Amino acid sequence: MNRNVSIVIIGRNEGARLVRCLESVRAMVGRNSAVEIVYVDSGSTDGSIHCALHFGASVVSLTGRCSAARARNAGWLAADGEWILFLDGDTVVHPGFLQAALKHTVNPRIAAVWGHRRELHPTANFYHRVLDLDWVYAPGPSEFCGGDVLMRRTALEQTGGFDDALIAGEEPELCARLRGQGLEILHIDAPMTGHDLAITRFSQYWKRAVRAGYAYAQLERITRDYPQPMWHGETTRNAVRAFTLAGLLLLFPVSSILLGNWIPLALAIALGLALLVRSALRASWKAASSFTLLCYAMHSHFQQFPILAGQIAYRRDMVFARRRDLIEYK
Repeated sequence: MNRNVSIVIIGRNEGARLVRCLESVRAMVGRNSAVEIVYVDSGSTDGSIHCALHFGASVVSLTGRCSAARARNAGWLAADGEWILFLDGDTVVHPGFLQAALKHTVNPRIAAVWGHRRELHPTANFYHRVLDLDWVYAPGPSEFCGGDVLMRRTALEQTGGFDDALIAGEEPELCARLRGQGLEILHIDAPMTGHDLAITRFSQYWKRAVRAGYAYAQLERITRDYPQPMWHGETTRNAVRAFTLAGLLLLFPVSSILLGNWIPLALAIALGLALLVRSALRASWKAASSFTLLCYAMHSHFQQFPILAGQIAYRRDMVFARRRDLIEYK
């Protein structure tokens, strides 16, 4: 295994998930490998630090206001590798990912390589079923990556790493700066990690989508003057879709009441079903199950509301000059 690679794992109170992550790393690099493992802990109270030390990792312990961006920066700055494999503590890395990714690092323009992340328990409930498909992207050059990624150290040094001020969306923002300097983000067609979403309640699902909306709005503003700006279209489309859906949901039932018949409501139901079928067909390349695709279509429309709520929260924070704490769903 390549000794020019350091593995940086970030986490807070991951418990058994961290053990599983560290075991998967050891299985990937070999039990007696000299590959450096750095665990960055963000104030855990569950023995995570002791667990990481037991697996031979060096530990960086953070205090105060922690974020994924701050933790990743602390990790790569403490590491020595030419390439940094970032992992979240709630993931399981595929045994063949690192070798598959390193094959693409000979190209000096490649700053980051990532593969397929999927849920470990995709059929556990509705939330896992639909959010598993949110991880599915076509391989090839990409605009951004997620938290699990192999990154070139010189690219991190060149850009200063992740933006510590961001509470979400730190990876796409860094990727925008990397691409602005002529570097590339490559998504390879290989399994990378299994993720433990651990969502069992609607409130968790809602908060996760609110965080995404907050990140969309924040990155749209921050990257506006970048050579490669991000997500202006996404923020606008989200607002249009959310207000349109809300209008339709109100218009047709009210019309039925005012007109004294069910025709407007029947039209609303027919239109809703048509939209679901259309969305399911457009996502058919992501899954073979019709039931899963129908669930995903429902999710793709409904999530517009919490995403818009996240956008509104960000813009409100901007107006009142407030610094928001992390939006955590676990």
